[in-house]
Amino acid sequence: MDKAKKALGVVILAAGKGTRMQNPAKAKVLFQLNGRAMIDYVVDQALQLQPERIVAVVGYRKEEVKAHLQDRYGERVEFADQDEQLGTGHAVQQTQDLLGDFTGPLLILSGDVPLLRPATLENFYAAHRAKSAIASVLSADIDNPDGYGRILRADDGSFQAIVEHKDADAEQRRILEFNSGIYLVEARHLYQALAQVSSDNAQNELYLTDIIAIIRAAGGAVQAWRAADWRELIGINTKAQLDASEERLRRYDG
Repeated sequence: MDKAKKALGVVILAAGKGTRMQNPAKAKVLFQLNGRAMIDYVVDQALQLQPERIVAVVGYRKEEVKAHLQDRYGERVEFADQDEQLGTGHAVQQTQDLLGDFTGPLLILSGDVPLLRPATLENFYAAHRAKSAIASVLSADIDNPDGYGRILRADDGSFQAIVEHKDADAEQRRILEFNSGIYLVEARHLYQALAQVSSDNAQNELYLTDIIAIIRAAGGAVQAWRAADWRELIGINTKAQLDASEERLRRYDG
């Protein structure tokens, strides 16, 4: 099959609260950046890739998020409900009824990561196809990666694993390459791997990150592709981060 002609699907994780945004009654993805909801930037990122399907996973204040997206994008965006927030893996599982028969790769985006440039996603997608990867991880180098999962590579530079900050040893914590939480995964392999993810952890949640080790253990090709600028990959969790992102957007537009 011609790699360039495989249909692309997009999943946008948009179920979270704005607990640290000084207005916990509002869905995080509806906070405004320069006059637009942050999720609008993410949908626009996805549309640049001309995907066949876009599914937003909604949960907290879901009717408001749905109404907002329907008003702006009509039927271009579909919805999967995550009524209990049981982890990122659980969120993606909610899309299986809609995308379980999808035959191409699924790009998993975060509704609170609005600064990704279209060229970065296009290059990430091109690298995924060029490597015939089953899963690709979007990463970048950052001066202070504290709190982020690190990308482990072999001596030849090939991807080995993701280790979470809390599980990393002293040497691993010196690694500057971090996992953004944005992935491209072939749909069939994604849902097969999600079925094997366990919630046996401190949070009793299903972590999307776990699919990477599962796919690699099954012999699937996994790669990590570095973006040039870590600032594009940072999620917005606080009012201060929202303000900083507004300033970056003004620089982009300028």
